[in-house]
Amino acid sequence: MMFKSLPDARLERFEYSPGLACPTRGLNMLATSRGATLGRAKDAMLDFLFRRLTAEPAQGAALFSAATAQARRPHWFREGGVPDTLDGRYAMLSTIMALILVRLEREEAPGDQLSVALTERFIAVMESEHRELGLGDPTLGKTVRKLVGSLAGRVERWRSALTDAESWREATRQSLYKAEPSAEALDHSVSGLEAFWSRLDETDLGALAEGQIE
Repeated sequence: MMFKSLPDARLERFEYSPGLACPTRGLNMLATSRGATLGRAKDAMLDFLFRRLTAEPAQGAALFSAATAQARRPHWFREGGVPDTLDGRYAMLSTIMALILVRLEREEAPGDQLSVALTERFIAVMESEHRELGLGDPTLGKTVRKLVGSLAGRVERWRSALTDAESWREATRQSLYKAEPSAEALDHSVSGLEAFWSRLDETDLGALAEGQIE
């Protein structure tokens, strides 16, 4: 499993490669800078992730780029009513990320390796973006740990939702919205995420590693 409740684990140092970043404009969450020690994780996170960091964030770059491209699609914010704010964009990205991570759980060891690289990339980008926005230690570390914990919660939520159509609708509401959405907006997001999951389900591991989602 990608995320589960385990004792605290130390996040290692991340070095972020500007050449692999997506532009700040659009999703407005991805910037370029160098990494820093993030401190001790306090939220539900994957213990083995932090014992087996790849030190090669480029390994998850293609799939992370695919995730951000999906999260940037205007229909989520227009028809789906996801707030076009930093919080709303993060909710959209972390929801897409969570579905990808749940999909990778099927692939056992090879899927674990890609999950580690993808999550490492996510953490590095969150750290670099918030540093660009002006946060510094120790506030930066606390903020990034909170974001990673939020991603972990979404992974658990979507893992459960895959077995229950009613839970899928509730997972969509909880994952994307702070305020209650309109029925039409929620219907759109439910359908959109179901379609995205179907594409993930049909894509093999090799294609996912290259950022190609059918």
